[in-house]
Amino acid sequence: MEKIKVFSSFVLPCIIFLIGVIFLFGKKDYFSSFIKGARDGISSSLSLLPTMCALTVSISIFSASGISDFLVKILDPVCDFLKIPAAIFPFVLTKPLSGGASMATYENLLENYGADSFIALCASVIMASSDTVFYVLSVYFSESKIKKTRYALPCALFVFLFCVILSSILCNLFF
Repeated sequence: MEKIKVFSSFVLPCIIFLIGVIFLFGKKDYFSSFIKGARDGISSSLSLLPTMCALTVSISIFSASGISDFLVKILDPVCDFLKIPAAIFPFVLTKPLSGGASMATYENLLENYGADSFIALCASVIMASSDTVFYVLSVYFSESKIKKTRYALPCALFVFLFCVILSSILCNLFF
C-alpha cells in the first residue's frame, strides 16, 4: 500500500513535467494552442453562467413555492405502489427537461437526505442511467433537419419512465 502512495504522489508531477518538455521541444506551437483553448473554455463558462444561475433560482422557487411538495403528496400512492421514493419526484420531473436543473435538484436531494440514503441511491441510479429527453431530441432533430418527430417524444418519455421504475426496482433489490 505504501508503494502505491509513493507512486501516486509522483504521477501528477511527472505528467506536468512531460507536458512542459513537449511544449518546449515540440515542433508545433503547443503553448499558443493551449492558450487559445483556455480562452475558449473561459468564454464558454462565462456564457453558461447566466443559464446555470437561472436554473438554480427556478428550482429553488419551485421547491420553496410548495408545488413540488403538493405534487409529491398527490403522487405518493402511485409511488408507494411502484416502490419509488416520492421525494425524488421533483428530480424525476426536471431530468427530462434540463441536465443543469436536474443536477441542482439532485444536489438538493443529497443535501436534504444524505448521500447514503435510499432516496439518494435511487436518484443516483436514475441520474446515471437516463438523459435529458427534450434536449437530446431537439439537438438531434434540429441537426438532421427533421421537423416532425412523430413517435420519438412519446417513446423517449416512455423509456425515461421505464428507466425510473426499473432503477427504483433495482435499488430495492440491491440496497
